[in-house]
Amino acid sequence: MSSAVVSHIQVDDHGVAWIDNTNVKVIEVVLDKLAHGSSAEEMHFQYPHLSLAQIYAALAFYYDHQPEMDGEIDRRLAEVEQRASEQSQSPFRERLQRREMRE
Repeated sequence: MSSAVVSHIQVDDHGVAWIDNTNVKVIEVVLDKLAHGSSAEEMHFQYPHLSLAQIYAALAFYYDHQPEMDGEIDRRLAEVEQRASEQSQSPFRERLQRREMRE
């Protein structure tokens, strides 16, 4: 009896994991799981173009590489928070706030 190994995951030249034959990154599925606690079946409803096998493969990839992926998630969150902080202190935003206070 022979067996075939199907991973459903490809890692590109930049180290980003993608679900095969899609434009969906593994981290997108993982963030959905972490943010909403969605089951694979619920995620399949949200991503009907992905098979359950692809979703489970993405989650398995995450659990196999959890420290690295959690680090990437933390890095992205810090970047978003930094950008939001910079935006909240922009001169344009300050002018708008002053204008609103006068009106």
